[in-house]
Amino acid sequence: MPKRVREWGPLDVKRVSHSGTRDRSEWHAVGGVAGLLLQVSPSDGKSWLLRTLIGGKRRAVGLGAYPEVSLAEARDRARQAKAKVRDGIDPIEERKATRAALAAAQRRTLTMADALEMWIEAKGAQIGNEKAIKYLRSTFQTYAAAEIGRIAVSEIETRDILRVLQPIWLDKTETARKLRMRFEAILNWAAVAGHRPHDAPNPARWNGNLAELLPRPDAVAKGANQPAIAQADLAAWWAALGRRGGMGAAALRFACLCASRSGEVRGARWDEIDLGAGLWIVPPERMKMKREHRVALSPDALALLRDLPRADSELVFWAPRGGPLSDMTLSKVMRDMQADAERTAQKAGLPVDKAGWRDPRTGRPAVPHGLRSSFRDWAADHGIDHTLAELALAHDVGDQTERAYRRTDLLERRRQVMVQWADFLHGRAAQTVVPFPAPLSVRT
Repeated sequence: MPKRVREWGPLDVKRVSHSGTRDRSEWHAVGGVAGLLLQVSPSDGKSWLLRTLIGGKRRAVGLGAYPEVSLAEARDRARQAKAKVRDGIDPIEERKATRAALAAAQRRTLTMADALEMWIEAKGAQIGNEKAIKYLRSTFQTYAAAEIGRIAVSEIETRDILRVLQPIWLDKTETARKLRMRFEAILNWAAVAGHRPHDAPNPARWNGNLAELLPRPDAVAKGANQPAIAQADLAAWWAALGRRGGMGAAALRFACLCASRSGEVRGARWDEIDLGAGLWIVPPERMKMKREHRVALSPDALALLRDLPRADSELVFWAPRGGPLSDMTLSKVMRDMQADAERTAQKAGLPVDKAGWRDPRTGRPAVPHGLRSSFRDWAADHGIDHTLAELALAHDVGDQTERAYRRTDLLERRRQVMVQWADFLHGRAAQTVVPFPAPLSVRT
């Protein structure tokens, strides 16, 4: 006959402590229910276990921690667990299934705002740099958070997406278009990650969905292109820029000479530049297309680099307090130039809204990124081959198959183009660049 265990009382449970003779937990039978044990850890933490046979194997079923679970409640839980075992139910597996169901329910209640952050964490490298992520968070907070931020991704419907997009679709078309694309990507991720039914249609999808409810973005977009300087004004603008000092003005001149994006120039390092070869190699991580880009440096670009003040920095263009120039530095140079031109016009009694460096189509003051458009317009009007101009801008030329078979980036032919572009900016007589054959499609 098995030995009967003395039934413990609440005071026994409270007083017991670890013996300190071993580094592992100690078990104490507390009686009242066969197999009910109090587990005491080396740090005197206490919890309840039920040792019993389940499916012919002796298993330990956790019943909770003391004092959250009292002695009396532990005995009740032990009796319930043993009753389930007698009915053929494994309480351990039952608990696992309950936890899995709870986790699945929690995944289904993931809000759109939380899904945005999880998607950024998962896909950050693909989204872009910190500036792009900051812009995404800002536009979501401004236009979407109040409408759908607290709705579970599993419950998002097309009408919810419309509530965000419709108020800004006509006036802020480009912002709305980008938001829709992000919504579609986030909801696709949520479906694959188990937060949304995998077979449910994506309510942010365009084709066959929102395309039937909203006008095409290209039919309503206003001023989508960045304002550029008219070709007739470029030489005067270039001369005015040349009279300005400072690292920001130098970076803007270099960006214009190379037809490069502001971020590529602001992040330029001396170890990327070979002055002897007249070559600047921009690494993939700083390029929009995530591919290395070779820039052919004209003599004017090389002269600018050689005249730059050197600092104890690896950066070519550095801020006065160290580190790279901010993303607003080049923009400020152009804004200051525009302000100077408007003040001059005002003093002369001329229309201020026509003064300065403005886009010939929209009349808006030009911005640094618009200089790339100015370069592209110049190239088209001066017979520069389409492929050479697009490669200079680091655009994708041709389809995937064409790019796979083209083994050269036509660097030396592009160097001629950049020399001719620099000549045009300086008002010098330009040489002719031999056109390259048929134009190819381009994706910017």
